[in-house]
Amino acid sequence: MTPTAIPIVTAEQTAALLKKIDVMAALRRVFTHLARGEAVQPAQKVVLLPDRKGDFINYFGVDMPQQRLGVKISPYLVTPDKPLITAWTLLMSTETGMPLLLCDASLLTVERTAATTALAVDLLAPAEARTLTLIGSGAVGRAHLRHVLALRDWQEIRVFSRNSAPSAEELNRELGMADGRLKIFTRVEDALENTDVLMLCTSSATPVVDTAMLTGPCLITSISTNAPGAHEIPPVALNAMDVYCDYRQTTPGSAGEMVIAEEEHGWNSADIRGDLPELVTQAAAKPDYSRHVYFRSLGLGLEDIVIADAMLTYLNQQDK
Repeated sequence: MTPTAIPIVTAEQTAALLKKIDVMAALRRVFTHLARGEAVQPAQKVVLLPDRKGDFINYFGVDMPQQRLGVKISPYLVTPDKPLITAWTLLMSTETGMPLLLCDASLLTVERTAATTALAVDLLAPAEARTLTLIGSGAVGRAHLRHVLALRDWQEIRVFSRNSAPSAEELNRELGMADGRLKIFTRVEDALENTDVLMLCTSSATPVVDTAMLTGPCLITSISTNAPGAHEIPPVALNAMDVYCDYRQTTPGSAGEMVIAEEEHGWNSADIRGDLPELVTQAAAKPDYSRHVYFRSLGLGLEDIVIADAMLTYLNQQDK
């Protein structure tokens, strides 16, 4: 079969397309397929570059009901300044074996990361949760806020950043809020006090909070970065929490705090209480909040693939 030209979607086009599709619905659908054995999610493959020049992570996935397979390649390149991170997703057909779409996945990665956390918040946070805390106010953190804003009746939204943070006025404009619920905190201890949901959205490779600072049981979500061994909480803390993740078959082998907790602190990945395929199909028990609840998202190829597929579907509809 002769290849034909395929859409190459730039970052700017991705930003526009993401506003046209329902990312959360796409994720719910593919996690249901994964639970039913209709999708395949291999472990990510990390390739180290020589002389500690960085790495690149390959995220694969197959969604048979949609007749799609694909891969996202994300390089982490060491430079004299800050690391350079890019990402591209290739979408292919399981029916023809032909490429369908090549997408700059930088913004796609931001969106699927935030939407995956939001799905976990929707499935795990107490219905009565009212206080939300965000650590990290970069593009990923702000996307998290946008996705979780309507999930609970938040009475207070707290933002803390170790680096310069946008003002409350800036964030309120970006989120379309004008009711004074959002506040910028300058001390992490104050931001954590009596919070119900804590979202860690940083690029730190080392812990950004000590769970001992938390004054009561809450849901903690973490994304971390693709630096080797990266983790946003102390690994030993896993022993004292109910742990969930995006996919139990792959996440424990790559998430920095989980690897370290198993190797050094006696934690067992078999103690993971549930993952997103189990949660969306109600096969996993929800937490009772007798202690902290921890959700770790590593990032799955399937998430990128189904969102890229949703963008392709939208593009094809516009051509009709």
